[in-house]
Amino acid sequence: MWDPTSGIQLGPVTLHFYSLMFIFAFGFGYILMTKIFKIDNVNQKYLEPLFTWTLIGTILGARMGHVIFYQPELFKEDFWSVFLPISTKNGLKFTGFSGLASHGATIALIFTTLYYSFKIIKKNPFWVYDRLGIVVALGGAFVRMGNFFNSEIIGKPADPNSPFALLFPQQSREYGVTIPRFPSQLFEAVGYVLLFILLWILYRKTNKKYQQGWLFGLFFIILWAIRFFVEFLKEPQGDEFISFAGLNTGQILSIPFMIAGVIIMIYSKKFKITEAENAKPE
Repeated sequence: MWDPTSGIQLGPVTLHFYSLMFIFAFGFGYILMTKIFKIDNVNQKYLEPLFTWTLIGTILGARMGHVIFYQPELFKEDFWSVFLPISTKNGLKFTGFSGLASHGATIALIFTTLYYSFKIIKKNPFWVYDRLGIVVALGGAFVRMGNFFNSEIIGKPADPNSPFALLFPQQSREYGVTIPRFPSQLFEAVGYVLLFILLWILYRKTNKKYQQGWLFGLFFIILWAIRFFVEFLKEPQGDEFISFAGLNTGQILSIPFMIAGVIIMIYSKKFKITEAENAKPE
């Protein structure tokens, strides 16, 4: 039985666990990227703009991705809720963003990081992507934990005798009667933690960080493979905007990213740098 409170009560304000997980994701991400910049002897002044552009790309991209791929009707029914954490249906009220999609966040992060790479730190974008991928893998685990606390993105029905079967009394009304289900959020979170550990070991113990794009390509392949296979255990997230050959929207959108990862790893041989070239010159 999984029936947690919605958050921590701080007087008249409730700090929701989902919001807290986002705080953890960006907080630990900032700390981790600070360590990475120190390891690479990169001036810390380049850290703040990276954090800012990553935050903008993640929130805006995730929101737009959810609306475009899963809830496009909001553009007509409640336009301002697409861009602001409010609802104008049945009166104005603060709702927070109730839908975020990782595919949208990834696309937005690619573009915001391109700007950061060329205009701010002036490094090959793959250098930044390699290191950002390590942080994003850990952040993704926190986000899925937030989904678990919210009893959302729940799994398909499971055998009651399965050690993985859980009851989600707080589940959305769209799923009907509460029955044992797979904790798909936890499966995905564990996958992302293992991916983070793998990337961190490769970054620290090998020279792959000097082959710009290699770590990022591997990150893309494994992250979206995790998403692809866990989707088999997930309930659909609203109306499936895209579906083909029994695959849902999340799976179809993951395939191009996995292919891109393979291509990036192959071409990363052309972007090798030396240890001396790795540090940002002043």
